[in-house]
Amino acid sequence: MRVILMLTKLYDFNLGSVTESSLWRSTDYGTTYEKLNEKVGVKIILSYLYVSPNNKRKIMLLTDPEVESSLLISSDEGATYQKYRLNFYILSLLFHPEQEDWILAYGHDQKGTHSASSSGHTFMLMGARPSKLGLDKEPGLIHLETSISETQALYITCKLQNCTDANKGKPFPGYIDPNSLVVQDEYVFVQVSTGGRPIYYVSSRRDVFTPMKLPKYTLPKDLHVISTDENRVVAAVQEWNQNDTYNLYVSEAGGIYYTLALENVMSSMGPEGNVMIDLYEVAGIKGMFLANKKLNNEVKTYITYNKGRNWRLLQAPSTDLRGNRIHCMLPYCSLHLHLQVSANPYTSGNIASRESAPGIIVASGSIGAELTSSNVSMFITSDAGNTWRQIFDEEYSVLYLDQGGALVAIRHTPLPIRHLWLSFDEGRVWNKYSFTSSPLFVDGVLGEPGEETLIMTIFGHVSHRSEWQLVKIDFRSIFNRRCIESDYVPWDLHDQGERCLMGVKRVYRKLKPIARCVMGKIYSVTTISEPCDCTESDFECDYGFERRANGKCTPAFWFLSSSMSRTCTTEHTFLNSTGYRKVVSNNCTGGVMEQYTARRQLCPSQAPRGLHLVTNEGKLTATLASNVTFLVFLEEGDGSKTSIMVDFGDGNAFTYSNVSSIEDGIKHIYKNVGIYRVSAMAENSLGSETVLLFLHITCQLESIHLSAPFVAVKNKEVNLTVVLSPSQVGTVTYIWWFGNNSEPVITLEGSVAFTFSREGISVVTVQVSAGNTILQDRKTIAVHEYFRSHLLAFSSNLDDHNPDVTEWRLDVSRVIKTSMVQIRLHRWKENTIVTGKASRIFKHMAQQTEIIISVLLHFPHGIFKRPWLVEKKNTVNLKRALEAAGVNSEQLLVTVLPGLPTAAEFFLLPDIRLTEGKPDKTATHLDQLSELVLSALNQNLVQFTLRPGVQITVYAAHLSAAPLVDTSENHSGSAMLMLLSVVVAGLAVFLIYKFKRKIPGLHVYAAMQDEKEQEMIQSPVSPTDSTPSFSSQRELLTSLEPLDTEPNTQTIECIKPHPRVKFSSDLPTYIDV
Repeated sequence: MRVILMLTKLYDFNLGSVTESSLWRSTDYGTTYEKLNEKVGVKIILSYLYVSPNNKRKIMLLTDPEVESSLLISSDEGATYQKYRLNFYILSLLFHPEQEDWILAYGHDQKGTHSASSSGHTFMLMGARPSKLGLDKEPGLIHLETSISETQALYITCKLQNCTDANKGKPFPGYIDPNSLVVQDEYVFVQVSTGGRPIYYVSSRRDVFTPMKLPKYTLPKDLHVISTDENRVVAAVQEWNQNDTYNLYVSEAGGIYYTLALENVMSSMGPEGNVMIDLYEVAGIKGMFLANKKLNNEVKTYITYNKGRNWRLLQAPSTDLRGNRIHCMLPYCSLHLHLQVSANPYTSGNIASRESAPGIIVASGSIGAELTSSNVSMFITSDAGNTWRQIFDEEYSVLYLDQGGALVAIRHTPLPIRHLWLSFDEGRVWNKYSFTSSPLFVDGVLGEPGEETLIMTIFGHVSHRSEWQLVKIDFRSIFNRRCIESDYVPWDLHDQGERCLMGVKRVYRKLKPIARCVMGKIYSVTTISEPCDCTESDFECDYGFERRANGKCTPAFWFLSSSMSRTCTTEHTFLNSTGYRKVVSNNCTGGVMEQYTARRQLCPSQAPRGLHLVTNEGKLTATLASNVTFLVFLEEGDGSKTSIMVDFGDGNAFTYSNVSSIEDGIKHIYKNVGIYRVSAMAENSLGSETVLLFLHITCQLESIHLSAPFVAVKNKEVNLTVVLSPSQVGTVTYIWWFGNNSEPVITLEGSVAFTFSREGISVVTVQVSAGNTILQDRKTIAVHEYFRSHLLAFSSNLDDHNPDVTEWRLDVSRVIKTSMVQIRLHRWKENTIVTGKASRIFKHMAQQTEIIISVLLHFPHGIFKRPWLVEKKNTVNLKRALEAAGVNSEQLLVTVLPGLPTAAEFFLLPDIRLTEGKPDKTATHLDQLSELVLSALNQNLVQFTLRPGVQITVYAAHLSAAPLVDTSENHSGSAMLMLLSVVVAGLAVFLIYKFKRKIPGLHVYAAMQDEKEQEMIQSPVSPTDSTPSFSSQRELLTSLEPLDTEPNTQTIECIKPHPRVKFSSDLPTYIDV
């Protein structure tokens, strides 16, 4: 069958999506096409067309999941299809390299990766959230990279037939960086970032992972695997001091030890943001590469025939396209090529070569001191880069036909064309042909079913709004016969006359330039190889050695030759390097082989040296209760006779008889948070060595709370404390910002002392950094030189409804404040009058505080002679009284304290408008307002409803928990005494005011001129009396901390305290409202 399948789509730019698709099929190499939309479904939209790599007759079509999620399968080259409905969205399909009935389907918006047997007949879930996936040559083995977070992923393997969680393997023991898994031939690569630097690991032949050993001070920023052919890794590494260039490194067979092959290779960004290295591997000739190197800010093209062992510049053509001589002398002038390969399979890139046409390379480039993007011409070599010829003076797309027996060139231009060029003699002579009567905008070329035929299809459009036009070109009529043996000649591969390349002499069979015949499918590239004697050019520098100007390999300054004898820790012999190693896949024999090959020697008897102790993830932190794996290894010493003792620092220590017994690592679980001193000691009869590792065992920080006073005294030091939850999380750093300070204060302790020097509102912000977690809390503190405060207590039923959380305390604080400024004093009697000295007292107080209201509400009825401000409905509003006194509700602050029993504190702040510059008036003013509030509190007038049926009364805190007033119906003798004491209290108030003494029952904060320390005086009121008690005073306090310093709060504990590490305990806190 001569079948061509073509899928076309109509993209609507207004909608931004594909609105229509068509499937076309030709059975005569593109002469005619049949539209198959009715066979696959008229209304469905096809997204992708797949051809099985193992069976070209098997075709799969994937539909657009936005319209319908289905898979269509054909087993007869697309003639008929069977549709399978899917219950998940497929974004891409991946065929097994050998098993045609196995495919992988990937869809990130559903459950994950699915596999199918019997070519899509049934699917089963493989894994969730894979970011990369691939199939192995090993039957049924799948490689998956599963995302854990934005910075972590897992490398997982499983079998297609049984990929359950229980049967998944984890070849790499820890987390890897996302999108770092590369599975290529016999190698698997992953990346792990530690301390901001990437560490690259490699597994050869699916063995254990080992760190890739680049030269010590390479310090890579980025790494790309270029090639893994013939058991050798070629990697492009961007080092710490590079921006637009990469260095090429090559490995030995294990892919572990790397040496420099070429410096400063140019790179560029691809259309999808991918990095593109200016390195081209020539098809058909093993070990041959072309690279663009930046040298003195000039980009030059170099070529190698032995996998980077030697590089040289390209000799420019001797004449131009018109036969004029070109004066270009090496090294000042040479040929430079553009090495970018087209990502579009239907267009040719800047350079092309084919396996079926060894030695023929076509590329665009320029001649001069460096590569330029102007004056670009087309060049060709038919002897593998030894000599070059110019074939066009502008850019063309060149395609191979008949296995390189014919070359077709189409001008690379945005303009419409109707001619092409054809060459049968490796580009020496080009004939011009017209392929269409009217010019065509060429979009691409179809060479299906491959480069074995002389038939091609050009597709494009006549205008930008026209439909696609397909033009079939059949070159078979030009040839009248098939090639015979006499049409071929032998060709020796060489590098400027040197025939021994990669240790052999290779002879290829090539078509004579004058022969115009068809090679066809039966042609195959044949070579004759003859081994060569080994010379110095067959060896590259070994790991740790660098090539000098004289061509010799000498040790790098950082390299210790004894480090290569590390195998002695597990074996009895080691390979002693000569500084050279044979290039991988080099087949030379004899010669200097013995001189340059590493020699196997017996391991010397020596004391252990170079002992290393690390975790398998290379980190100094681990999570509590996780399985920590320690790796212990020696650089020097007889491992079989050296014992290893490991002390985990938590009271557990173990001894191992030799190094080999702990090759897979030592696992340990820590039960407490802390910093552990882990030590390992290697010891044999000749000596010992010890190494230490300080491991941080941490717990996730869940929340923080900044404990700070609600109000602070100006120029008085206050303590600020951060409470962590859980309280023990490991090493913690605290970052503090005070007010408008732009520079933070950083501490390792959770408490700091700070002095506020300015009155007003100050904001304190603290950030707590623990591991990868940073949490923040902020508190607002009112700073004043004078203020009054008092502790509040509540009726006991409030404790039953206190969940002891911040939000609840904020809400209750707000409700208490509202209740205090909206008190209705229902016990005020309408006929209350004031007489005598009491009248004069209140008149004087009213004048001083601008209050026109009675304040001592607990005086008994009947001792006053005339009314003193009675509101209608027998009520007095405390809010109006406060406002009349020159204070607004913003000057009253309330905060509920954490813990049980429930307690709170209220603050009265001065009004700067009335008291600025008048300290005496400020104190007096606050004293009078404080008495007003306390009087209301002492009469149970501050109440609020917590919920229906739950009424809460707010009291001024006292020494006893007894009620403030007698609320029983029958008044006892003690009640009569209480009424009598009111009179005494009135006289006491008069005396206090007359002699300007402070009012008891308050916390008084002030900067006293005649005191060394600020003092807080507290004189509690007896709860059984309705008058203040003057007989007891608390001792002076010099702190702003609340009296209840031990709230009954429960913190979330991740672990018990570690005996060697001390952490601060929780402290009471103030809650902003």
